[in-house]
Amino acid sequence: MQNLVVYIVLFPIIGVFINGLFGNLLQKKLGEKVVGVIGSATIGMSFLFAVLIFINMLGQPVDARSHVVDVYQWMAAGNFSVNVSYLIDQLSIVMLLIVTGVSFLIHVYSMGYMHGDKGYFRFFTYLNLFVFAMLNLILADNYLLMFLGWEGVGLCSYLLIGFWYDRKFEGTNLTWTGDAGMKAFIVNRIGDFAFLTGMFLIFANFGTFNFHTIFSTASSHFTTGDPTVTWIAILLFIGATGKSAQIPLYIWLPDAMAGPTPVSALIHAATMVTAGVYMIARSSILYALAPGAMMTVAVVGAVTAMFAASMALVQNDIKKVLAYSTVSQLGYMFLALGVGAFGAGIFHLMTHAFFKALLFLGAGAVIHSLHENQDLRDMGGLKQLMPGTYKVYLIACLAISGIPPFSGFFSKDEILGKTFGVSFILWLIGAVTAFLTAFYIFRLFVMAFEGKPRFDVHHLHVHEAPKTMLLPMWVLGILAAVGGFVGIPAALGGGDAFDRFLDPVFESAQAKLSTVSFMGAGTEYLLMAISVLLGIGGIYLAYTAYLRKPELSAKLKKSAGDFYDVLLHKYYIDEIYQAVVVKPIVYVSERYLWHGVDEVMIDGSVNGTGKTVRFFGKVLRKIQTGFVQNYALAFVIGIVIMVGYLILK
Repeated sequence: MQNLVVYIVLFPIIGVFINGLFGNLLQKKLGEKVVGVIGSATIGMSFLFAVLIFINMLGQPVDARSHVVDVYQWMAAGNFSVNVSYLIDQLSIVMLLIVTGVSFLIHVYSMGYMHGDKGYFRFFTYLNLFVFAMLNLILADNYLLMFLGWEGVGLCSYLLIGFWYDRKFEGTNLTWTGDAGMKAFIVNRIGDFAFLTGMFLIFANFGTFNFHTIFSTASSHFTTGDPTVTWIAILLFIGATGKSAQIPLYIWLPDAMAGPTPVSALIHAATMVTAGVYMIARSSILYALAPGAMMTVAVVGAVTAMFAASMALVQNDIKKVLAYSTVSQLGYMFLALGVGAFGAGIFHLMTHAFFKALLFLGAGAVIHSLHENQDLRDMGGLKQLMPGTYKVYLIACLAISGIPPFSGFFSKDEILGKTFGVSFILWLIGAVTAFLTAFYIFRLFVMAFEGKPRFDVHHLHVHEAPKTMLLPMWVLGILAAVGGFVGIPAALGGGDAFDRFLDPVFESAQAKLSTVSFMGAGTEYLLMAISVLLGIGGIYLAYTAYLRKPELSAKLKKSAGDFYDVLLHKYYIDEIYQAVVVKPIVYVSERYLWHGVDEVMIDGSVNGTGKTVRFFGKVLRKIQTGFVQNYALAFVIGIVIMVGYLILK
């Protein structure tokens, strides 16, 4: 049964070849629907096979649930060899179900959303390639194969973010949507360089890239706080800050909104941005041996969560609000990993995939109906015009706000509870972020769906999304509503089933941690109550300020003063990076590397060689006159010179 994993990876690449080579022909001859069905069916088959492996795993003893499937030897040189091998265990199967399941729903949704687009077949080719790369990343049993998938999702993000490369990118310092794709690609290369350096350090100290060998050796031969392991963990984390959009490399993610909305859902919910979280969770033993690196992860995660949430408070582009929301929620996941709550981090990754994919797909339905208008100030009153979208969107907003019994409550509460046992300051940051989250998401909800329409109802003809778009949203709505039940804590009568399922993966790391803390039932209930009250408070404030008493929002804006503009311009981080990093690099590259090194030194030496050859050729060419008398005279002169030389000698 475990060998089915090969087919799971194979199906998406089959879709890539069919739609990539014949998609244009199929689209013209049989219609675009055939292309969409092929692209969606390949991912659907991967999901089906993942479910079969999961069911089979549940029937096995806990200590027999981990398997490595060797496909072929990838490369070998001397004692060094790397295989294309896939690891099936509790962590990879959870990621497998999330990636294939949510991606399948997004593919189905895309069939309706991308209807009529001239690049329809190209879009589904890129989506399938994206999933193929992500599957290699999460299933790899070694860092080198993981890095192949890591770079693959980076390439696909560039292709998909800049999919509409000929469109203007409004409301940003970038000119074209293709520029946003390039920005994502370049920023991720910075993190990837650190990841690659960490891999080199791993190989230098362990002599292999294989997970099992590295983790077992690290556990038995390295002590807690060892500088080598600490540096490896930090370098890997820097790589994760690029892929998973944490400070300081988060700046590409908001501009990734330039791509079609299904791309935003795929990148933000199920694939690329979760790669860093998964990588750190997979490397849990290395982080458990590096407490300094773990605290760095926790602090960066907490600060990013609040920092991004504050920017989401005032954004007027519906997708920009969700983009900063993603950065903030990823910060929550890193906070969990940093305090040693690895299971809680993956749990929130799962619930976030459900409600964030739904939030983006719902936003796409709204944008689609409003003829590509993304400005919240031009919306309102969609509750009556799009009742189906309204209902599922409400579920997603309640889930991300941490309101019970929706999925986000259970995962967010677990993170805050585990954080409280490690650091009160980090818990406080997480709690304040929970309040901000509820406020900004219901600000979006109220501005889009409640009140009266702020657009011309008679000319826009706003309508409900088609079934191909609405059905995936309802499936995600159900998952966002009940998906958290797999992790009901013992304090609420559950058995922490999700954490217990993942325990075998993280038991070695947990054994090394010294920050494990146990709370009494009273403290746990109190923390839950505070979390829920903060969420309700944020929702109440959003409804009051943007629906019942609109003058309150104006007062809040006025009281914020210049800080409101700072938030609206995202703390001017892009402008600072442009002035401090981009412009100096461009100046040095143009002035010295281009004109100095390239033109003067490299081109000068190459062109100088050519000019020298041409000069001597020009001189020697004058000897070749074509007159026999001249050649005879030259021979005679040469003979005279030789004879004279011999006589004199």
